Amino acid sequence: MSIYDFTIKARRGEEISMENYKGKVLVIVNTATGCGFTPQYKPLQDLYELHNKDGLEILDFPCNQFHEQAPGTDEEIHNFCTGRFGITFPQFAKIDVNGENASPLYKYLTSETKFNGFGKGVSAMMMKTVVKAMDKDYKNNGNIKWNFTKFVIDREGNIAGRFEPTDSMDALKAKVEELL
Repeated sequence: MSIYDFTIKARRGEEISMENYKGKVLVIVNTATGCGFTPQYKPLQDLYELHNKDGLEILDFPCNQFHEQAPGTDEEIHNFCTGRFGITFPQFAKIDVNGENASPLYKYLTSETKFNGFGKGVSAMMMKTVVKAMDKDYKNNGNIKWNFTKFVIDREGNIAGRFEPTDSMDALKAKVEELL
């Protein structure tokens, strides 16, 4: 099984093969418009503008599974993101990232990676408290814990990194630049 074996649904409903992204460095991220991490759209857009010409693609998958922080239609979410953050990277149809209705792409990503913790600091402490209330065994499974979890995929389709929402955007940028 490879990342390129999956299809994903575009914002307007058409199916897109992940093979379209072969040879690119990918950042795959589940997002939400009403989350405390929503400002991460800005550094993601900055990274995209800096490195899209070098072969970077950012694939944005809105998800409403975490305290319903991505309300609205796919088009409403897109309008918010383009209007507020100037997003130009591809946004796809809203999906589930965990559970029986999880996107097959996300089932693959979470089965092939481990949760490495939220790090230190105030945001990390808050996330530990919130996530533990939802999943007592959260430390021991690969499930997505919250919005803005990012997976970095290398040009050969291998998962090269997993970044939790509390991880530094500079660390994400460094990983992407290492692969470009």
